[in-house]
Amino acid sequence: MSARHLRPESIPATVTVLASPTSWIESDAVAQCHRVAALDGMIHVAGMPDLHPGKGAPIGAAMTSTVLYPFLVGSDIGCGIAVFPLRLRRAVPERLAARFPDLDRPLDPERDADDPAWAVLDGEVPADHLDGLGTVGRGNHFAELARIGTVLDPDHADRLGLAADDLVLIVHSGSRGLGERILREHTERHGAGPAPDPAAYLARHDAAVRWGSLNRRLMAARIAHALGTEPTAPIVDQCHNLVEVRDGVYLHRKGAAPGDGRDVLIAGTRGTPSYLVAAHAGADANHSVAHGAGRKMSRADALRRGRAKHTVEELRRTPVGSVVVCGDRQLLFEEAPTAYKRIEQVITDLVDHDLATPVATTVPLVTYKTADPGSGPRRDRRDQRHGRGRS
Repeated sequence: MSARHLRPESIPATVTVLASPTSWIESDAVAQCHRVAALDGMIHVAGMPDLHPGKGAPIGAAMTSTVLYPFLVGSDIGCGIAVFPLRLRRAVPERLAARFPDLDRPLDPERDADDPAWAVLDGEVPADHLDGLGTVGRGNHFAELARIGTVLDPDHADRLGLAADDLVLIVHSGSRGLGERILREHTERHGAGPAPDPAAYLARHDAAVRWGSLNRRLMAARIAHALGTEPTAPIVDQCHNLVEVRDGVYLHRKGAAPGDGRDVLIAGTRGTPSYLVAAHAGADANHSVAHGAGRKMSRADALRRGRAKHTVEELRRTPVGSVVVCGDRQLLFEEAPTAYKRIEQVITDLVDHDLATPVATTVPLVTYKTADPGSGPRRDRRDQRHGRGRS
């Protein structure tokens, strides 16, 4: 699987940021793109319109190289967004929010052997990794019941079986502790350097990608059963933290979804629509599209500003009338809609650069972040902040 030294060292890597001059793009994020471009073997760095600074590497970027760099994928290998059609007789947000299962509580093969969600498991759990299975994680991860809002491409929506006011379940999560372990074991030996054995890294990476997809299906099944309906197969399930071998080089995506003829759900915020798009990105974008609205505030800034402007109860009800299930008050502020860029601008930039065609919007009804206190057994808060609660 090695694809080294395919580009003369004298030819510098290129950097392209696919956003309009009016879009909110931090200079620190652009600077990170240029630092990545200076790495050995780099060919092209494409910044998406949701580009923002990350830990060591930009988020919202797709990066090609003749060398495989695990840190450009990060610790949450396999993180992605899946969309599941859902059939319910009535969709009253307050009532449905109270019926969501505790997605902080992992599924245990022995304790929960009779849980019907296991029916989505076909074969073995990838890497035999059971820790955190069936849980959503922290940060910007969520599970959301939404309705189809505006249908922008009726023919494409019809091919997906979607119409206005249909219900869908959106699940955004990754490989939990599995991806974190893979990156930690690499960095302990090699720091931010390349993978010395790309094939060995890719084997573990691919297992984490499969684990993340399985985890999204398990959570969707848990929610469907809790709401009194049957689980369905996803109509969209795209990973946005991964590396693939494409055209003989490594294509790293960090917060960027595959854009080569795929259907992608680009997440807005819990208080704004999200957009289902048909992606058709070319080489300038490294065949990738944005994965969400992208942060415009750090978590510390969002917490400080949010506490000055809003109460906890105000943040549990969004401007679109949806309900937020979140037992972590700090997370409520950190993930407030105002902490993110305008999703409409991100979509406009994708359209203007001919990277994607909008198909339909989804409007939140219930957004699950963490279980509310008293809703079920929960892990110790210290455990959530160190290890198993991170993703």
